[in-house]
Amino acid sequence: MADGKDLHLEGVTKRFGSFVAVDDLTLTVPEGSFFALLGPSGCGKTTTLRMVAGLEDLTLGRVLIGDEDVTQLRPYRRPVNTVFQSYALFPHLTIFENVAFGLRRRGVKDYRQKTNDMIDLVQLGPYADRKPTQLSGGQQQRVALGRALINEPGVLLLDEPLGALDLKLRRQMQIELKRIQTEVGITFVHVTHDQEEAMTMADTIAVMNHGRIEQLGTPGELYENPATTFVANFLGQSNLIRTEVVETAGDAITVDCNGQKVSVDSTRSHADGRTAWLGIRPEKIFANTSGPDQGHAESNGQNRLTGGRVTDVSFVGVSTQYLVAMPWGQELMVFEQNTGQRPPLPHGTAVDLSWSPTHAFLLDAQQDATAGLMRPEDAE
Repeated sequence: MADGKDLHLEGVTKRFGSFVAVDDLTLTVPEGSFFALLGPSGCGKTTTLRMVAGLEDLTLGRVLIGDEDVTQLRPYRRPVNTVFQSYALFPHLTIFENVAFGLRRRGVKDYRQKTNDMIDLVQLGPYADRKPTQLSGGQQQRVALGRALINEPGVLLLDEPLGALDLKLRRQMQIELKRIQTEVGITFVHVTHDQEEAMTMADTIAVMNHGRIEQLGTPGELYENPATTFVANFLGQSNLIRTEVVETAGDAITVDCNGQKVSVDSTRSHADGRTAWLGIRPEKIFANTSGPDQGHAESNGQNRLTGGRVTDVSFVGVSTQYLVAMPWGQELMVFEQNTGQRPPLPHGTAVDLSWSPTHAFLLDAQQDATAGLMRPEDAE
């Protein structure tokens, strides 16, 4: 639909006085991809988006779309459109007139057919003659999306576009946005602090923190094999246990976990020193009741930690979530899907924990184990 071309950011920096909002950012967003900038409030993601849109001047660096350097171009001269959290629709115009606005201003002759096609794409055909105030929040967001897409931008920027919607509607719109992006094939760059939102829609995610990219990859890569404690904690939940590396042999790294030895696949190690954080996602761990007949985990190639005790049981529908106190004083999280194959473990049950070596990861122990944990303001 659009002559998109890759979006390139080269050494992009933005300073506000002595504060560095974006710090020497270099990345490429492939043409036709759904790309997410994910991070907590104040990490620089919205500032980055505004620099691409031309709404904020760069302190250093360049922005290119394909081979064209757009760094000095005014916003309206860039092949870019932006959809904001506030829909910014014209209240006195109908839905048809809102979507057609850009085409009519440019004097496009067949704007009626193109506008009707776009309204159908965003599934608002029956509402074309209504005013924005007669629509729900989700429908208004679709109008804003249609109005931006009809100009056939090379890149569509989305700044927390679903932030004003309630949870159920937000999830519906996540599916809709991905469907629309797949149909039109335009490059989408989506800014959000919502991990689920980014993982649901994006082909590639750049996790930002303090103006820099902590890690870039597919949702699966970032979740299954995080490279930093920030990513491990911000993208989902992780158990991080301080360990000592005792042996590296072939594809396996053996670590001492408070007197118990477990192994990690070497391709999942991001630690250089002797001390490392052992990371395991809660849903990757299985809790077995302790006993002499429970020694099968090692024979099946599973890691096993003994001596745990269930200290909290929370039923949350699809899963039961446990806190398990370990002998060294740390509580680990265990999520078990409610398949109905066994009853929940009662509070106080003695358990051993097991998991596959290919499901754990090692991180540098110099990093803060609490980095990336959700703060109350990040959940707003």
